[in-house]
Amino acid sequence: VQLQASGGGLVQAGGSLRLSCAASGTTFGYNAVGWYRQAPGKQREVVARISSDRTSNYADAVKGRFTISRDIRKNTLYLQMNSLKPEDTAIYYCNLVKTIKEYWGQGTLVTVSS
Repeated sequence: VQLQASGGGLVQAGGSLRLSCAASGTTFGYNAVGWYRQAPGKQREVVARISSDRTSNYADAVKGRFTISRDIRKNTLYLQMNSLKPEDTAIYYCNLVKTIKEYWGQGTLVTVSS
């Protein structure tokens, strides 16, 4: 099983990025999925999640700016990030919880310059 995150990069404040997470060896299906991030010197935190009941939840810091979605046919998870701020700078990880197992992507770096 592998989750491959991509789409990170350097962007100016106010810009946008779309992160992707492609799964191989497993399927996202309608299992719980999410995006997390870890900034330098800080703990990993949840950014956005889609629960198994298909409801989406967002961290207060990103509400109204980020959107999580998935394409079942492409077996890919997305995070659309708009109005980016320097404090959004972090490594972003995708996550899948399937029955009792949890899987993580390798992370993709997002750097927002002021």
